[in-house]
Amino acid sequence: MKQSVKRTKASTVFAVGFVLMSLLSGCLQALDTTVSPRATLEAYPTLIQEGEMVTLDARDSSAVEGIITGYSWDFGDGSTADTVVGFTSHAFPNHGQYTVRLTVTNDQGGTDDAVATILVNGAPVINISMPTSVRAGDSALFDASESYDPEGGQMAFSWDFDIKVDSNGDGDPLNDLDALTPEVLFATTTSGMIHGVLRIDDSDGAFAMESFELNITTRTFKVVWVTETIDISWDEYLEQGQTWEGNMTPGENGRIIAFDALLELDRDIAPPHDNFSLFLHIVDDNYRKTAQTEPGNYTTNEPARAEMSLAEMNSPGEEGLFVSDSEEELLNSLLGDRGNRTGQGEWIWSVVAQQSDPDSIFGEPDPDPGNDWVLSVKITVMRPSLTEVAVSASSA
Repeated sequence: MKQSVKRTKASTVFAVGFVLMSLLSGCLQALDTTVSPRATLEAYPTLIQEGEMVTLDARDSSAVEGIITGYSWDFGDGSTADTVVGFTSHAFPNHGQYTVRLTVTNDQGGTDDAVATILVNGAPVINISMPTSVRAGDSALFDASESYDPEGGQMAFSWDFDIKVDSNGDGDPLNDLDALTPEVLFATTTSGMIHGVLRIDDSDGAFAMESFELNITTRTFKVVWVTETIDISWDEYLEQGQTWEGNMTPGENGRIIAFDALLELDRDIAPPHDNFSLFLHIVDDNYRKTAQTEPGNYTTNEPARAEMSLAEMNSPGEEGLFVSDSEEELLNSLLGDRGNRTGQGEWIWSVVAQQSDPDSIFGEPDPDPGNDWVLSVKITVMRPSLTEVAVSASSA
C-alpha cells in the first residue's frame, strides 16, 4: 500500500531557514581574521640583590598586524603595571624567585604572553649575642653563630670592635678586620664605650651590617694603707781613706714616710775616736745629706757615731673607695702621686773612713789603721692594700 507524504508550507519555510542560518554561520567564521601579536621579553640582570632593580625590555615584541596598543606587566610579587611602551623596570625588596609575566595587546584585540624568571638574593640575617657591659680587664664573648643566609650559602664574618680606632693603620678606621670568626672572645683593657660593627658577606655578593655597643666600666677598689718598717744593716771594716757603698730602693711598692740612720764605729781603746762620714744620695730626688761621727763617752763605753733622719717625707695615704681600670693602674696612680713621690727610686749609702788612725793623746800611735763599723737604717713605709668590691648598677 503506497503512503503519501503531505508537506505543509510552514515546514518548508523552517527547513529553508535552518539551511540559511547554517550557511551564514560558516561565513562569519571564515571572515574572523584577528591576528595575535608576538610577545618577547628580556630581563637583565636576572640575579639581583634585595632592593635592586631589574630592567624589563619588550621592545622586540611584534604586533604582527596593526600596532601594539599596550603592555601589561605582572611582576610576580603582587604588583602590576601597564605601559604604552615596551620598556620598564622594577625593584624587588624581598629575596626569592619571581616570574614576571608580560601580556602584549595589539589593535585587533589579539594578545600574547612572555615570561622571565628573576632570582633575588637575600642578604644574611645577623643575630649577635653579647653582653651590654663588662668591667675593664674582663673578656666579652661576641657570638654571631646564629646568623644565617636565606639561601643557605656560605658566609664570611668581619668584626670591627671600635670604628673610632684605625687598628690596621691604613688611615681608614672603618675597614679594620679585628676578627673573622663567628664567635670572638674580646679582651678589654680600658674603660669607656666602644662602638663596633659586624659585616657578614654571602657567596653571591650580598652583605649585611649591624652596629653594636659595649660599655666597659671601671672597677672599684677599697684602699687601706698599711704601715711597715724596713730594717736593714751593713757592717764592714775600713782603713783610712777607704769608702764603702750600698744601694737600696725602699719606695718601690710603697710611699716613704720617714727614715733614721745610725752609723756606729767600733769603740777605740783610747781617745781620740776615729772620724768617719756617712753620706746619703737619693738619686731621683737629687737629695744629698752628710753626717760626721761624733765621739762617744768613754766613761759610759759609748762608741763614735753619726746619725741622720728625715720625717714627714710624704703625706699618709688616703683611704676609701677608688675606681680604676685595673689594680695595677690604681697602684701606679697612688704611688705616682706627684706630691708624694719623695724617696722613690734608688738610695745610695756611703761610708768614708776619713781618719782611722789618730795618735793617742798619750803620745802612743794607734795600732789599728782602720776600724769596724755598723750602719743601721730604719725606713717607715706605707703600702696600699687593695681589695676589689662589687658595686651595684644602681649605685655605680
